[in-house]
Amino acid sequence: MSKALLRFVRLSPTKARLVAREVQGMNVELALASLEFTPNKAAKLIAKTIASAVANGGYEPKNAIVYSCRVDAGPVLRRFMPRARGRATPIRKPTSHILVEVLSQSEVSSLQAKKSAKTASSTSIAGDDVKNKGEARKSGVKQARVPVSKTKAQPESKAKKSETKDK
Repeated sequence: MSKALLRFVRLSPTKARLVAREVQGMNVELALASLEFTPNKAAKLIAKTIASAVANGGYEPKNAIVYSCRVDAGPVLRRFMPRARGRATPIRKPTSHILVEVLSQSEVSSLQAKKSAKTASSTSIAGDDVKNKGEARKSGVKQARVPVSKTKAQPESKAKKSETKDK
């Protein structure tokens, strides 16, 4: 896994996250090609960061995948604009930090194998063997609560009103 971090970029994190979500999980070559034709300041900066992460790991763009592309908020530059009657209103100029992690396809497949083995071992839950709630309480196993939908059950006040209208 190789990483690249671009810090203190004069770019709004919310605008950059829109572009970052698009390239997560993509092949690096395809991601760079799509970012090249995206008319955004964020697209150019994220493309540079992805290229840097690929170079840091020594991968070929054809064989690498953008594992994660994260945009964090940096410090906000505060400026003031003069207004009428001697007042001033603040102007926020946000900055952001862009973090890109790149993996080769073989590393991605090994990570997926580890995750599937981990989830397979944790699928047997202690509460599955318990037949009723009384035994669950005695054994100390907590059962999951299922939320009741409000749309299915009609409130009592509406039910009474509908009965009175029918009469």
